[in-house]
Amino acid sequence: MATMFGSGLSNQTGAAIGALAFPVLGPLGVVAVRQYVAALVLVAVGRPRLRAFTWRQWWPVLLLAAVFGTMNLTLYTAIDRVGLGLAVTLEFLGPLTIALAASRRRLDAGCAALAAAGVVVLMRPQPSTDYLGMGLGLIAAGCWASYILLNGVVGRRIPGAQGSAAAASVSALTFLPIGVVVALRHPPTTGAVLCAVTAGILSSAVPYLADLLTLRKVPAQTFGLFMSVNPVLAAVVGWVVLRQSLGVAEWAAISAVVAANAVSITRRTR
Repeated sequence: MATMFGSGLSNQTGAAIGALAFPVLGPLGVVAVRQYVAALVLVAVGRPRLRAFTWRQWWPVLLLAAVFGTMNLTLYTAIDRVGLGLAVTLEFLGPLTIALAASRRRLDAGCAALAAAGVVVLMRPQPSTDYLGMGLGLIAAGCWASYILLNGVVGRRIPGAQGSAAAASVSALTFLPIGVVVALRHPPTTGAVLCAVTAGILSSAVPYLADLLTLRKVPAQTFGLFMSVNPVLAAVVGWVVLRQSLGVAEWAAISAVVAANAVSITRRTR
């Protein structure tokens, strides 16, 4: 339990610290640095033998790399526009959709309706509603759902963590020229670079290694259930680190999404 909580808290804290570098590097620059850090960690752990990969193994790796980069870019841009708590809540709809899609039970249909109601509350029309930021959060959700499905394919075709490491490497190489352009147009400060590197470590390296240790001892259903606290952690960290406060309606919407996931997973476990 402590490892799972630490993983979630590290992930959201890393995202918040990365947001501190937005005024200098922008979301694109922060994501580029995060991709570099993720690649270094995953390559060190997975040690992929790229020359031995066949095309049947390469194509899901390339798709996973594209999804990985797009997911982080849309999420961080959404964080910049609508705040950490709301962006992570919207992104969390991705794994929730995967969990509910194959079900035919009335309870899961009710969970889906509860989550949808939460989204409607989050996106309700107001003069200050940032529909672009909300839309980017939903794109990140779709990417996370694709990330889960593609990881399953990659895991079946490539042993160990080699597939994830290869995908992270391809994504980092894609972001390499982007990072150079961002650095030339917006010369980074030492503080901004440290924030971006910290975001990469806390949001990529620490959660990945912690989850590897956790899943050796904790059932997947329990792990999935605990993941549902991430939107709450994001909202709390956003308030503490970024001073992003939420109203009663936003907290109710986040609670609805979290409750939908918790009820669905608990029911499947039983």
